[in-house]
Amino acid sequence: QVQLVESGGGLVQPGGSLRLSCAASGSIFMIYGMGWYRQALGKQREWVATVTTSGVTNFADSVKGRFTISRDNAKDTVYLQMNNLKPEDTAVYYCNTPRPPYTLGSDRSYWGQGTQVTVSS
Repeated sequence: QVQLVESGGGLVQPGGSLRLSCAASGSIFMIYGMGWYRQALGKQREWVATVTTSGVTNFADSVKGRFTISRDNAKDTVYLQMNNLKPEDTAVYYCNTPRPPYTLGSDRSYWGQGTQVTVSS
């Protein structure tokens, strides 16, 4: 059974930083890429960033230059470092990994429970 558990969300002022963590269990961490998605209230879920098993990263244009994604294979954990946060970054952030044949981002892939990030003064 694969489990993804996010942590690190909270309330931060504009311009501040947060680091989200996602701990994975179930012997999948070294096999597949990992991703972060977010969903703001009343909006559709959107992709934020992905990291492959070899460490190649990609980011949505809205977070490029402010967010970084990394993985610690020894700890089965993926991180999302978020800097220069803006009010529009407010959302529930979800960790995601494929569940073959379902790819990253599919409703039927593996998702964590989400962690709330609120950017407000």
